[in-house]
Amino acid sequence: MLSRYPYLLLIYLLLSFTGCQSQQRSTPEAGNNASTDSTRTDDPYIYKSGDPNGIGKWYMGRQIAHVMGYQGINWLERPEREKEEQTSKLLKNMNIQPGDTIADIGAGSGYHVFKMSPKLRSGEALKDNGQVYAVDIQEEMLQAMRKKKKELGIANVTLIKGTEKSVQLPANTIDKVLLVDVYHEFSFPKEIMQSIYTALRPDGEVYLIEYRKEDAGIPIKTIHKMSEAQAVKELTAAGFTLKENIGNLPWQHCMVFVKEENYN
Repeated sequence: MLSRYPYLLLIYLLLSFTGCQSQQRSTPEAGNNASTDSTRTDDPYIYKSGDPNGIGKWYMGRQIAHVMGYQGINWLERPEREKEEQTSKLLKNMNIQPGDTIADIGAGSGYHVFKMSPKLRSGEALKDNGQVYAVDIQEEMLQAMRKKKKELGIANVTLIKGTEKSVQLPANTIDKVLLVDVYHEFSFPKEIMQSIYTALRPDGEVYLIEYRKEDAGIPIKTIHKMSEAQAVKELTAAGFTLKENIGNLPWQHCMVFVKEENYN
């Protein structure tokens, strides 16, 4: 994945392969079934071959990438990540306030979860503290976060096992949703964003973080990048409007979406 870092490229290719083996494969294989599935009027997805790092499934002109498996935890927690991605600046962009309820979707190892949780506390009383919902579909990722939560003694992190189609969160409860380099791997992006729309409060925000496809110099495979135009097209279809794209991260878009008024 990282063409300027050969050792990371080798590791990521291995993790992508092993990770996709561990996921539930509800996507039809490209081939004899592709033309049939592609013409279904009730199916927003198209099934055809493409980039080998993709799952053979397309949405609104974009091929969906393989999910990174739990074997990638060490890569997610790499010490150079702050320097490469300036994650602390991302959290500043979110303007996290004590008492906020935040959902980290595709939370993985909890890299961002355990950086956000202290920012939500303003006192010892539970009523003063916000909450982070850490959502992932892989039990191994949840187990890693469960272990870290216990080690740190953190009370305001709730672990949620999502599905490929739902984030499994209550309606109208979330102030901010964080999606870090995960949206492009959703097997069912339309359904997931519908569930996020339902969970988000009317004035809530979605922070969509994706490697910039517009910049060929960013050392990430193309299928793991997204352009602003593509993101806007897909999230507009899900009932969201781009509020702003904060352009202060070195490699990634920081796109802030809000609910579109009168969407149904």
